[in-house]
Amino acid sequence: MDERDPLASLRDLGTGLERARQGRIREGGALRRGNSAETGNALGLAFRISVELVVAIVVAVGIGWAIDRWLGTRPWGMIVFFFLGIGAGLVNVYRAIAGLGKAAGPRGRGAPDTGSLEEDED
Repeated sequence: MDERDPLASLRDLGTGLERARQGRIREGGALRRGNSAETGNALGLAFRISVELVVAIVVAVGIGWAIDRWLGTRPWGMIVFFFLGIGAGLVNVYRAIAGLGKAAGPRGRGAPDTGSLEEDED
């Protein structure tokens, strides 16, 4: 049998495990910190973009269907508004993607220019 104290061997095991975890984190292994937050943000953005595209098409087709019933022009209103919905959805997707690196809020004539961090090093 081992003459060492069992608690000392458990502490050694814990120390070794912690060193192994730190090594995997530094190497970019599966235990990397912040990985789940980045994945969650990407999934949230993908869900938002897909919902915006689908909702734009569904609303446009609904408007086309209502116009067809009202004017009796079946199916031309639905066809025209289907393509308008695709266009509107793609514009929404473009706006969502193009604004990823920008701050939220309007930036008109009255909004102050905050500049970048590199310019503020005076």
